[in-house]
Amino acid sequence: MDDLEDLAAQVIERATRAGADGAECLVREGREFSVTVRLGEIETLKQAASKGLGLRVLAGQRAASCYTSDFSPDGIQRVIDQAVALVRFTSQDPAQGLPEPELLGQIPGDLLLYCDDVEAFPVDERIDWARRAERAALDADPRLQNSEGGTFDAASGRLVLANSLGFVGEYPRSYCSLSAVPIAIASGCAMQRDYWYSISRSLACLETPEQVGRVAAQRALRRLNARKVETCRVPVAFDPMTARSLLDNLFEAVNGDAVYRGASFLANRLGEQVAAPGVTVIDDGTIPGGFGTSPFDDEGVPTRRTPVIEQGVLRNFLLNCYAGRKLKMPTTGNAARGLAGNPGIGHGNFYLAPGSAPPERIIGSIRRGFYVTELIGSGVNLVTGDYSRGAVGQWIEGGEFAYAVEEVTIAGNLLDMMRSIEQVGNDLEFRGAVACPTLLIAEMTVAGR
Repeated sequence: MDDLEDLAAQVIERATRAGADGAECLVREGREFSVTVRLGEIETLKQAASKGLGLRVLAGQRAASCYTSDFSPDGIQRVIDQAVALVRFTSQDPAQGLPEPELLGQIPGDLLLYCDDVEAFPVDERIDWARRAERAALDADPRLQNSEGGTFDAASGRLVLANSLGFVGEYPRSYCSLSAVPIAIASGCAMQRDYWYSISRSLACLETPEQVGRVAAQRALRRLNARKVETCRVPVAFDPMTARSLLDNLFEAVNGDAVYRGASFLANRLGEQVAAPGVTVIDDGTIPGGFGTSPFDDEGVPTRRTPVIEQGVLRNFLLNCYAGRKLKMPTTGNAARGLAGNPGIGHGNFYLAPGSAPPERIIGSIRRGFYVTELIGSGVNLVTGDYSRGAVGQWIEGGEFAYAVEEVTIAGNLLDMMRSIEQVGNDLEFRGAVACPTLLIAEMTVAGR
């Protein structure tokens, strides 16, 4: 465990000596911590360390993989023997293989993915922060009488990747997060819960427990006295948290695996106008400190900035080497994988570029419409783009919030929705690897009573 790069290189050497034409080894180790405090008392407290090694071997156009958490000499030898034995039984696939050697490499310099203040933060203070976040939420208003808790999470670790083409790379990671989930109760109406959280690579950049608690309280209180609305077609605004889910759907649609299988409503649309002219979507794995940042992808190809949609025009799909070969396109450095299996496709920092409109101005421009603050369930067909999800939020009358809304469904088609984006907010903020500002869609069906 002292030198994971050396371990990975040794595994590769031994796998090729055992008969593999090529090999790729991924090693991960890390430490995790989580505490949840409910009504001032510790409800759960977890601390764990983990390690794992995955090996993928290639024989001609065949591939097989195995993984282990046993780093003893016998455990390492066993995973090598199993992978080399299994590859004889897998199917041939012309698209299988390691990246072309000239594609391999990594971004130099410190990408600010690890901060030692996370590990240095004492356990008793982590518990205290969770307790303070919950207390700040409950103290905000007498209608906040219960809680699902305050939580502090932290993790750190490192990843090593090596392959038989001579690539060896390593990088460390850390993060910490703080959240609060208060429950609001008022006479004559149902209980309502909501949440808020802060997440960062560094403890120094987290919002204070008091700030997290206050925002969580405000979000829970605004949901009281919620009602249904009559079914109608109106403008629909998505707050940044729910707008982010639309980008999750978009990522699945530009994922090269879905594209080459013909399972995406955006397949065969490169170069077409698929969104409003004010919409630009970027995948960028190079942003310092980003949660989707890394110096190389999980095939050893340097990460990069890839414009997915530019001014509404679809410019690129996101690809690993396998999907690239299937589509006869170059990889975009988006390979992602677990310890076992072939590489899949993941995103870097995937975001919709901010516009110029403050969210208050967007809300003020809506004569009558719906502001979505939570989405429920999964009703998205990525083959057709059809979209239907349960929603919670605020009804807008005359440019102002009128009352809370629940038990409604919003419906449309993702392609139509993207083309109908009328305004993009200036409030882009990363609370994870996917981020989106406030969005206003010209019209959707809101199904209620």
